Amino acid sequence: TTEMAKQEEAEIQISELDLLSSMFPYEEEFVVTDQLALAELKHYVENESAEMPSSKVQFILNVKTEVPNASMVEFSMACALPFKYPTVLPEITVRSSLLSRSQQILLNSDLKTYLMQNFSGEPCMLSAREWVKDHAAAYIDKDLSSSSVTASDATQSEVTTFTRLWIYSHHIYNKQKRKNIIDWAKELSLSGFCMPGKPGVVCVEGFQSSCEEFWSRIRRLTWKRILIRHREDVSLEGGGHADIQKQRKFPTLEEKCFDAHGARGNHMDLGQLYHFLEEKGCADIFQMYFGVEGH
Repeated sequence: TTEMAKQEEAEIQISELDLLSSMFPYEEEFVVTDQLALAELKHYVENESAEMPSSKVQFILNVKTEVPNASMVEFSMACALPFKYPTVLPEITVRSSLLSRSQQILLNSDLKTYLMQNFSGEPCMLSAREWVKDHAAAYIDKDLSSSSVTASDATQSEVTTFTRLWIYSHHIYNKQKRKNIIDWAKELSLSGFCMPGKPGVVCVEGFQSSCEEFWSRIRRLTWKRILIRHREDVSLEGGGHADIQKQRKFPTLEEKCFDAHGARGNHMDLGQLYHFLEEKGCADIFQMYFGVEGH
């Protein structure tokens, strides 16, 4: 990110921490465990020449919630804000003495999924706290022995689905968006292609969680119209890196310009797009995008 974006992210973090401390003034509810990191962050925001902080701000949010037929239960949320937060998700681990290890893993994995689907790029600490308040108690009674969710399953389950998203946009001209598409795909190990112009077509493929993270970032940019036109999901046994590689139809993510002659480079030559898709074994997709048989 540019220097300005870093400053902005740091400012958002500070204002969110200020909000938390005004809402939860007592240490038993909210406490910053790394005061030095917070001081560095404030210094960074106030002084343009300041170094980036050397460590992330860490804090604890404690949430008391009622359990049916029982007293109050306390859940502790150990939180850290990565430097890029809120562009990336906060790191949160929810614990309670009443949770078994597998219940705790499932709870944390569900919280992360909830945040990923709803808050990519937005401050979300209060929403995370609300979610824990409303949902965490239910995990105490979850009997996971029968459903065989073990520690390893909870972490493996994200990996076992290969996804390919076919995204359609009214148009893609903006250089920054085109750069984002390529940079984010690279960061998330996704392959595919982006066809700028009007209409705009983006295809990304890779781990399901990476595709979903990519989509949640992309759709938050401003678009006249953008949607997932088609989605392919393949469940993989084992689902390791090699299995994912075998599923790919594109080696990397690159921008494809099929310039139509004399259309000022805006309208793409759909005939060329069709042949490109046909080559990759994706000709049927063309009809989903444009509702006509390709030629």
